[in-house]
Amino acid sequence: MVRHNNQLPDNLPQLQNLIKRDPDSYRDEFLQQYHHFHSVLDIFRLEPDKENKNLCESIMFLAQVAQCYLEELKTFPQTLVDLLKTHSTMLDPEMRNTFCRALILLRNKNLISPLDLLELFFQLLRCPDKALRTFLENHIINDIKNMNAKQKDMKLNSTLQNFMYTMLRDTNPKAAKMSVDIMIELYRKQVWNDAKTVNVIANVGCFSKITKVLVASLKFFLGTDQQEDSDDEDDSDREVDLKGIMMAAKVNKKTKKRKKKVEAAKKLYTQAQKKKKKAVSFNFSAIHLIHNPQGMAENLFKQLQDGNERFEVKLMHLDVISRLVGIHELFLFSFYPYIARFIQPHQRQVTRILQFAAQASHELIPPEIIEPVIKTLVNNFVTERNSSDVMAIGLNAVREICIRCPLAMNEDLLRDLTMYKNYKEKSVMMASKALIMLYREQMPNLLAKKDRGRPTEASVEIKPKRYGEVLAVGHIPGTEALLREDLPEVENDGESSQGDSDWVDVDSSEDETDALLRREKSKKGITMIKSSKGKEQTVDDEDSDDEDVDDSEKDADEGDDDEDDWESCSEEELVEEEVEQEKPKPQPKKLSKQLRKKKSKIIPTVTRNGQTKNETPEVEKIDEEQTLNTAEAMQELALTKIFTDADFARIEQERVKKQLTHHSRKRQLETERNEFVKLDSIEMIYKRRKADKQARVESMQKGREGREKFGYKDNRLNPHCSKTNREKQKNKNFTMIRHKVRGKVKKSFRDKQVALRKHLMNIKKMK
Repeated sequence: MVRHNNQLPDNLPQLQNLIKRDPDSYRDEFLQQYHHFHSVLDIFRLEPDKENKNLCESIMFLAQVAQCYLEELKTFPQTLVDLLKTHSTMLDPEMRNTFCRALILLRNKNLISPLDLLELFFQLLRCPDKALRTFLENHIINDIKNMNAKQKDMKLNSTLQNFMYTMLRDTNPKAAKMSVDIMIELYRKQVWNDAKTVNVIANVGCFSKITKVLVASLKFFLGTDQQEDSDDEDDSDREVDLKGIMMAAKVNKKTKKRKKKVEAAKKLYTQAQKKKKKAVSFNFSAIHLIHNPQGMAENLFKQLQDGNERFEVKLMHLDVISRLVGIHELFLFSFYPYIARFIQPHQRQVTRILQFAAQASHELIPPEIIEPVIKTLVNNFVTERNSSDVMAIGLNAVREICIRCPLAMNEDLLRDLTMYKNYKEKSVMMASKALIMLYREQMPNLLAKKDRGRPTEASVEIKPKRYGEVLAVGHIPGTEALLREDLPEVENDGESSQGDSDWVDVDSSEDETDALLRREKSKKGITMIKSSKGKEQTVDDEDSDDEDVDDSEKDADEGDDDEDDWESCSEEELVEEEVEQEKPKPQPKKLSKQLRKKKSKIIPTVTRNGQTKNETPEVEKIDEEQTLNTAEAMQELALTKIFTDADFARIEQERVKKQLTHHSRKRQLETERNEFVKLDSIEMIYKRRKADKQARVESMQKGREGREKFGYKDNRLNPHCSKTNREKQKNKNFTMIRHKVRGKVKKSFRDKQVALRKHLMNIKKMK
């Protein structure tokens, strides 16, 4: 029997393998297949709507071996491109998919230019084939990403972006939607993260007449929150499955297959844990790259007013407009009366609308524009006819608006809102106190005197800004702490400073305090002026703590030693210490005993006009010179020194220390202006939340600790003695005592009549 091993004309995979190994030896077989391809192609052109499997096999074979015969197949890629352009809509889906996969193979071998292929694929997005569109979208994204992996091809990217600009205007909704999805995905993958991509989406996608394109473009500027949430849900489901696999591996029989499953499960679990620890990434930087934010905001607002989209799409418009106005500090005055119409407690998604009103507020908007929004909010929310949750949400929204535009609040309205600090519901009370804390830090003069709190160093330094005023500083606030830290280095007499030079302890000795004051004056170059005995200088201790005053009165009467110390102080040292107390930090936390004794001895004399007699212009002059020298030193420090992490930590410590009035103050309200308003800051309600079952069980078990056992208590002296019949009855079988239980059933009225008659008859007979 003779075996025929030459099956190459019919076995294309075998021929393909042999050609890749030795192309020259199998050139004749290749040419035979190439002629066969042309003949099958001619037959296909007669009926392009019918499936032709022979043509598909020939095309894939030629695409696999195209790199071996470049001269013979130089026109082959263009032939496939022409076929798809001509018969794209009428081709069989399988054949169309085969042609596209063959072109991708040729693209991977650099046998066709990427621009021609991508333009063809964008045109194929019009085809009514969802599987093909998804396949082409993934390829386009990966191909552009790979082209820009090592070095970005700016010319090719610019050409493709211009082509995208035309595709977004395509009348076919599927092609336009796929195009905007591709651009968004490329931006998210940091491939096309330039301003041109953002502005193409902003100028074309956000104003498209196709709703799907419009929604996708608006979501692009709103971030990737929804996508992150779906990823977290998938990870949680996967984690449950992994725990089940790990538990099954402990119980079931140990096999190699189960061992591999466990290893794969551990790997997936590790990846899930890493993803959980990863910080949430947002796409908010795109909104900063818009070239004309004012024009975009105006056009979006006009589109919102004229359009007839769903309510959810309107909310997206409001969100994007508010972010544009807040970030770029735009003027869109007609936006505020429009959004005020929706500020009603019964309005759907009202907390989001309040969030948009807060996001659209900034310091450059005239207060009279935002004031009607606040009044509408207060009138509709902060009234006792509403529930406590509604009132708390209204106060939180007012606070968020005032953080960004504090001048929008007038004094009368603020004092009315602060009266809710004594409200019976905790949620309203805490929201009102948060508003008070805000204006304590920004504009304390609007509050009543009792609500301003004890003055701090930070609050004294705050100067309320007028409308449009910009406070520019030439130094980094808080660097005076670094100046004080550098003081011991210029000491010449060899004394060593212990602890932090910024904090002056109450129990510190007199010598250490005086040495510290002398070193600071010598560093800053201040010339001290002697005053006559008749012009004793004073220190105003109106802002000093009560406990400091009490200590000073107590220390003043301690004995002769203290009196001697007080008399030994010269007038020059007294002037020095008074200048130190009149520095921009008017309220030190802790003073030494020596300084407190001096303050208690000197009492200013006040005239009828309210002016002190013993104040001299010389001290005021020294104060001005000292403040000027300190500012110059801080400015020079900012220009010459490179700050380390320890320096920034020290500056932050100085900032926190200035905000503390007393040690009992536990918390300061954070009023930093963020770009976006968090919905939780408006919906934040101070209320005890309902505990779940596990929390209730833990609470019950915690309450039982150290308590006697609940139930029957056996108080007999001898625990081994016999039990009563009643106790034994509890452990008996029910059938044994059923007859006794029956007798305990309540009798009916008829049975009672019969029993009574019988009883009376028996008594009568006995008589």
